[in-house]
Amino acid sequence: MKMSNDEASRLAPGQRLTRKFPITGERQASQTLLQENWRVEIGGCVESSVTLDFAGLMALPQTILKRDIHCVTGWSRLGTCFEGVRFADLVSLVRVGEEASFVRFTAYSDRNHDTSLPLAMAMDGSWLVHRIDDKPLSPEHGFPVRLMTPSQYFYKSLKWLKKIEFLKEDQLGFWERTSGYHNQGDPWAEERYDGTRFTTKGEVDAFRNSTEFSAYRDEVVLMASLRGWQPRTRDLSGVQMKACNFRDARLVGVSFRGANLTRSRFMGADLTDCDFSEADLEGADFSGACLKNVVFKRNWMSATVFEELAEWEGMTVSEPMGLLESQEGYLRGLGVLSPCCA
Repeated sequence: MKMSNDEASRLAPGQRLTRKFPITGERQASQTLLQENWRVEIGGCVESSVTLDFAGLMALPQTILKRDIHCVTGWSRLGTCFEGVRFADLVSLVRVGEEASFVRFTAYSDRNHDTSLPLAMAMDGSWLVHRIDDKPLSPEHGFPVRLMTPSQYFYKSLKWLKKIEFLKEDQLGFWERTSGYHNQGDPWAEERYDGTRFTTKGEVDAFRNSTEFSAYRDEVVLMASLRGWQPRTRDLSGVQMKACNFRDARLVGVSFRGANLTRSRFMGADLTDCDFSEADLEGADFSGACLKNVVFKRNWMSATVFEELAEWEGMTVSEPMGLLESQEGYLRGLGVLSPCCA
């Protein structure tokens, strides 16, 4: 996508510009949420707990803010217009204890998604928002109310806000616990992952030599170097290999069906006859790879990169979710993108 000088200066390192608003994380709340039945509980280190409904939220001072947002998977949307309530104005409803230093936010989510922030950061730069670009949030983006902390990667901006807790000590959030995401998440410092939680060399060696990978459907392999790897099995379905390096790997005929390969790099890899159906490929990079007869179907593809492919004869891409404009144009030019794709 062509950028102005101003846009280029506002794009955080390692990010790609989009005018779209890709859906990230879960696609729906744990229950049907309407403005009438939405509630947020406010508790923890406070003098007395408070439960706020949507009408109560709307009775607080409303703020319109225009901010850039940066997703950890690699896309950025500039100048997004939100409307909502400053977290600092919400705090006026409760008397927060002097011992509180952090605040935890929990979602209406089947997996109880949560995130945490230093209290000072939330007071200075977080909002509870209910509108985007002059429209109500969509259910997929957190309707009716979500947290917004645009100074951090987007996983710190929780959808479907359910609970706010003031804490003495910090608690790692869902993505920090399960995927090794950085607890600060500053996009300008490119704090995507926690460097203390990378998969160790011994663990990587054991993984490379495995013949059966069912254990890795629950355990995340993070930041592993798999350069030149030729696995001993073609069944890698459902495995979780995030931000791994598959450069020049020989992966002919491998099934990655349902795998999580976010931010992984496949530059120069031979992926002939691979099946990536329903795999999460957000932020994955296939530049220079051989994608002959590869099947991509119903993949999460926000910030997925396809550039200068070595081969693509027989490659098909159907029902992609979140594909950015530049990559959509590239795949259409190769003639591999299903005509029904918008």
